[in-house]
Amino acid sequence: MKNRKPWLFLGLVVLVLIGNSIFGWSDYLANQETLPVMRRALEDNFALALLLYGVLTVAGCVLLALPGVTFAIVAGVLFGPVWGTLACWLAVTLGACLSFLAGRYFLKDTLKPQLEKNSYLNRLLFAGAGQRDVFLLAITRLVPLFPYNLQNFAYGITDIRFLPYALYSALFMLPGTAAYTVGAAGVASPERRGLYLMIAGALLALVLTLSFILKKKGVKV
Repeated sequence: MKNRKPWLFLGLVVLVLIGNSIFGWSDYLANQETLPVMRRALEDNFALALLLYGVLTVAGCVLLALPGVTFAIVAGVLFGPVWGTLACWLAVTLGACLSFLAGRYFLKDTLKPQLEKNSYLNRLLFAGAGQRDVFLLAITRLVPLFPYNLQNFAYGITDIRFLPYALYSALFMLPGTAAYTVGAAGVASPERRGLYLMIAGALLALVLTLSFILKKKGVKV
């Protein structure tokens, strides 16, 4: 059964790609014309607008591999700095968790033995646990070394447990998510633009500082 899982996963990916080419889901999610729809929903029902945004963001993260910064910008423009940050952070964290579980269920049993044969990948992904997992998560979340969506599936292949993965992913994604969301809110709010952009700059400085500290400590592979 486990040997069928990668093929089932591949089949699902192909179906999503075919559906996307036919219905243009990624174009809809990343299209500027989506914003007026969200704004109308926001005016009618704030909670419904948050829910709609969350569903679209999770779908975009898990199924369509859209860049996370897109959703942060949309959240900042629609909901402002506070609600926008909270909505985006929760949605991308949920998307990361679902992708992780998909990678663990569909890919780990088949791919892990193959990756362990490569000494470099074995040391990077599987040798050592605990604190090393935290370092790896922190660096890849704060520093864009790898595409965000591929990270989520890749971590499912490693031995990191789900709960630490979810908690540390949420923690280390928060500063960057907040920076982009607050910055977008500043661009969309002329009367508070200076304040919001200053806060966004401070958050980006925090991200860069944390990245520098982690790179200084290093993860030896």
